Amino acid sequence: MTTATTELTALTAGTWKIDPAHSEIGFTVRHLGLSKVRGRFNTFSGTATIAADQTASSVSASIDLSSVDTNNEMRDGHLQTGDFFNAETHPTMTFVSTGVTPNALSGDLTIRGITNPVTLDLSYNGVAVDGNEATRAGFSARGEISRSDFDIEFNAPLGIDGMLVSDKVVIELEIQLTSAG
Repeated sequence: MTTATTELTALTAGTWKIDPAHSEIGFTVRHLGLSKVRGRFNTFSGTATIAADQTASSVSASIDLSSVDTNNEMRDGHLQTGDFFNAETHPTMTFVSTGVTPNALSGDLTIRGITNPVTLDLSYNGVAVDGNEATRAGFSARGEISRSDFDIEFNAPLGIDGMLVSDKVVIELEIQLTSAG
């Protein structure tokens, strides 16, 4: 068994890959205006290219929409249909960064073949070397999108906020990168 060390190192320039075993891409929507329904995507990949000037860094990611997991198999199946992701025609969601600051990650998010700009609040959680001598970096990001901006219009007039499912979707990322160099 290996354990992580507490040795912190600097985030170095180079290529870093998302470690899906230690990362999560999640989302939250309101149902009937009463409660939050949470979900996640279980299959994704991505790369961060860290520049010497970290504001010149870039990020790209691809998410397999058939891997959606809301802890309800029937709902997951419905999310993959044309009412929501249309995963048969558009199997992946992609993100390509357009700007990085110490507190924000901006980029183009593509769902259902529709691309819109998004900005996520960004937190850098540090760098550590694990028990296998692998250098890892951690980031958290959070933001909101509107489903309707991606032509995801399915709904029914019900509930406190007037709709079955909220248009607003909160995106929450916990990402651990491993140095590829």
